[in-house]
Amino acid sequence: MNNAEEKYKILIVDDEVINIKILNDLLKDDMQVVFATNGKDALNFADSKSPDLVLLDVMMPEMDGYEVCRRLKANPKTLHVPVIFATSMRSEADERKGLELGAIDYIYKPYRPSIIKVRIKNHLKLK
Repeated sequence: MNNAEEKYKILIVDDEVINIKILNDLLKDDMQVVFATNGKDALNFADSKSPDLVLLDVMMPEMDGYEVCRRLKANPKTLHVPVIFATSMRSEADERKGLELGAIDYIYKPYRPSIIKVRIKNHLKLK
């Protein structure tokens, strides 16, 4: 992929700017990265701009990632957009809840860059 028009569009949703920066630095050479720092903005962006994949934090104020995922999967425009939770929540119950809501994967913080890139690329190929 040689230019921005051909790159996959990845929406990063996290209320912590440092996490957005880490993921952006990791992905920006291969993908078009956009971001939102809250659930409302994420839903608005996803509805209007159709990202190819969403990397979504769970713990955010006002609207948590589970609710964002629930709403993405309830919207016909965003139903088929793959969602990967990127979170520090490591319990089996948390992971199960995210997957039951329609997420396709769960990535834990602190991030392991090589694993994140491979998982994202694999999910984009499957899409």
